Amino acid sequence: MRLPERPVLSWALYDWANSAFSTTVMAGLFPLFFSDYWGGSQSQLAKANSLGSLIVALLAPLLGAIADRGSAKKRFLFSFTALGVAATSGFYLVGAGDWPAAFLLYVLASIGFSAGLTFYDALLVGVARKEQFDSVSALGYSLGYLGGGLLFTFDVALVLWPETFGLASQAEAVKLAFLSVCGWWGVFSLPLFLWVPEPGGTPSLALWPAVRAGWAQLVTTFRELRLVRPALLFLVGYWFYIDAVDTIIRMAVSYGKSIGLGNQDLISALLLTQFIGFPAAIAFGALGKRIGSRRGIFLGIGVYVGVAIWGYYMDQGWEFFVLAGVVGLVQGGVQALSRSYFAQLIPPNKAAEFFGFYNMLGKTAVILGPMLMVWAQALTGSARHSILSLILLLAIGAYFLWRARPAPS
Repeated sequence: MRLPERPVLSWALYDWANSAFSTTVMAGLFPLFFSDYWGGSQSQLAKANSLGSLIVALLAPLLGAIADRGSAKKRFLFSFTALGVAATSGFYLVGAGDWPAAFLLYVLASIGFSAGLTFYDALLVGVARKEQFDSVSALGYSLGYLGGGLLFTFDVALVLWPETFGLASQAEAVKLAFLSVCGWWGVFSLPLFLWVPEPGGTPSLALWPAVRAGWAQLVTTFRELRLVRPALLFLVGYWFYIDAVDTIIRMAVSYGKSIGLGNQDLISALLLTQFIGFPAAIAFGALGKRIGSRRGIFLGIGVYVGVAIWGYYMDQGWEFFVLAGVVGLVQGGVQALSRSYFAQLIPPNKAAEFFGFYNMLGKTAVILGPMLMVWAQALTGSARHSILSLILLLAIGAYFLWRARPAPS
């Protein structure tokens, strides 16, 4: 088996690097530590997730303009990576009970993580030919699962058995786990900055001309999307259901905590999700080939509805394990089949700009879901109703997906 070329592997390793943040921090340890040590609540965590995503959504056209028209993608990626690493390292200094500081650092780290992906994606054209995009992108995706899972495995062991590592408390172990994310993210990002070339071939513009050109391009793309009605309907549905999917990923541990499940069950189950996710995504993709991408997505949405309903009644740790495994079976598949179904709906000659719009929506999800959970809990006085509220997003997404049929050929 031939190893990938150095620029390709260097690019893909960034996914290995930054997935440490999405697994160990976002989905895993931060929600637990935020409540146990810093005194934050589920609603405050939901607001932090929504705020970070909203800021990235507002910045997305600007960042996209710079990525498309500027010539400093690596410098901007370095800046956002540095922001994410620095904010994550700040968790080590936040004292017990100081949830506002943890809240602010989490928002900043989330912005660094999500905004940096715009420039990471844009660098793909500098390392691969057009016909290689799918395979190189898949390499990054798979390395992200493996890298994030490996570090998270170590961090889970660190937190569950701190005395084995010579640590005095679980709190000290969690803080060291956050620092391990910083080291992992920073070190494994270096190959990209050293060996990935800045893409050429596009005339470079200064910042503000690039912003104006980017906004104009965004408006033009939206107008063209309106003429491809199935693609536009799909994007509306995708934004709703992927918001629910990502909200479940980020808020699952916090929700489990709020209904009385133990920390060990929660983080061990999340580890299970991580390692089921990669092979399940491949299997789900094969299923999509047999039954069709659209039916596969409907199946995934149906599974998530079932997860939300079971989550409402759940009160045992083993149930969280089962639900974590079920989520692991479908989360990667829903993401992969969504991309492939969208590709079936759009004109081949518009793929680049339409997928730019698609990627922007994906990166700005997790706005409605967390806030919907907050409102549901506030209105009913029960954290259990918050998980049921996500069914609304899944239902709206399914409705628009049902309407997004390909035009007859």
